[in-house]
Amino acid sequence: MKIYDKLFIGGQWKAPINQEVIEIRSPHDQSVVGKAAQASPADIDLAVAAARKAFDNGPWPKMTPGERQDLVARFNELHAARADEIAALITSENGTPSWFTNGLQHTLSEQTNAYLRAAKSYAWEETLNDGKGPMIRREAVGVVAAIIPWNAPHQSALAKMIPALLAGNTVILKASPETSINALLLGEIFAEAGFPDGVVSIVPAGRETSEYLVSHPGVDKIAFTGSTGAGRRIASIAGEQLKRVSLELGGKSATIILDDADLESAVQGLKYTSFVNNGESCVAHTRVLVSKKRYEEAVALIKTMTENLVVGNPADPATFIGPMVREDQQKRVQSYIELGIKEGARLVTGGTEVPAGLEGGFYVKPTIFADVDNSMRIAQEEIFGPVLVVIPYEDEDDAVRIANDSPYGLGGGVWSGTKEHGLEIARQIRTGNFVVNGATVSYEGPFGGYKASGIGREFGVVGLGAFVEHKAINI
Repeated sequence: MKIYDKLFIGGQWKAPINQEVIEIRSPHDQSVVGKAAQASPADIDLAVAAARKAFDNGPWPKMTPGERQDLVARFNELHAARADEIAALITSENGTPSWFTNGLQHTLSEQTNAYLRAAKSYAWEETLNDGKGPMIRREAVGVVAAIIPWNAPHQSALAKMIPALLAGNTVILKASPETSINALLLGEIFAEAGFPDGVVSIVPAGRETSEYLVSHPGVDKIAFTGSTGAGRRIASIAGEQLKRVSLELGGKSATIILDDADLESAVQGLKYTSFVNNGESCVAHTRVLVSKKRYEEAVALIKTMTENLVVGNPADPATFIGPMVREDQQKRVQSYIELGIKEGARLVTGGTEVPAGLEGGFYVKPTIFADVDNSMRIAQEEIFGPVLVVIPYEDEDDAVRIANDSPYGLGGGVWSGTKEHGLEIARQIRTGNFVVNGATVSYEGPFGGYKASGIGREFGVVGLGAFVEHKAINI
């Protein structure tokens, strides 16, 4: 059992002012995983003061980009060396199966390396018109509050912290209570890497304290990943204060299976694009669009694939789907399954019952609905669990129309007989991220959403640019 009874504030371990330490329990069997300090508004004041001092008067923003890159590279080495330990801890805290946490954790060094490559070639200062001017400088925004969810905690944290730090900002990471332990472990690594005092703080906290951080006058920018509802609240607060903000929010992504696609390959691809991370993924492809010509064949294959998924202890390497993170999340997903039945969709497999033998955890059966109309709530609202809807379409124009008929625009994909045909479809879909025939998402390209899926982008050079202000100096 891992215990962090102190917060990481400005590079120092400090006891929380209100002495609050919570137990983190496994969503698999309710056993105690560890304990973690929780921040109050008074602790946020200390973190902001430390970050403000380090940015306004400290050495960090005055260092050369290369000096900051060296420290980030050192952090990346130390973080990568603990990937297995971190993955196991995350699995125990949030129920994500080990196959996913291990795989993701071992790619995060590449996520950081992509940011480092972007920083090395970034035009931090350039003079236009053959040196005649103006001079364009890209400078740090200031104090950044990075607010992350529980479902992929280190990926979300580093997607914000690393570019912010490379640009010379100071950073306060606000982690979710459910995954407080692995968040505070990051403090150990930042301390070992040798970051100056005040540059990094890590403060797990609940919703009220999080809102206090967002509204704090000492914070210059909010970088948030989470629900669209929370994103709207953050945007409203930031708008009142004219505070910089980037939001990576929810999704209801569609996969289009074209008639010329290899149907069996497409369905096997859905195993990963639709059910990844227990379905608790903003980018999961939870709408599957299949032509009426191949509809029943596809539904039968999807049913077989789904019923072969191993549901159980997330620490077991054989498990593909683990529990929901909390009981209220389990109940929420089950309520959507009930709603789908009431809306008239055909329940192909799954349902509201907890899988046999797993009643001690927050489990949900992987569920497939067929005969779904895109206007149904189960097709329009983000469920955030292992629930998949299969929607028939008439022709490719109809498929594009259905895919775009969503308040969200985060991800999506197409399965086609040729890459060229897939690209024809991809260019018509209004989402920030799209994959053709199950292609791997690159950390070099921008990640983010259209419409209610967010504002701004992460990853690579575009993500780095989200943490700078642009100054024109006329000479």
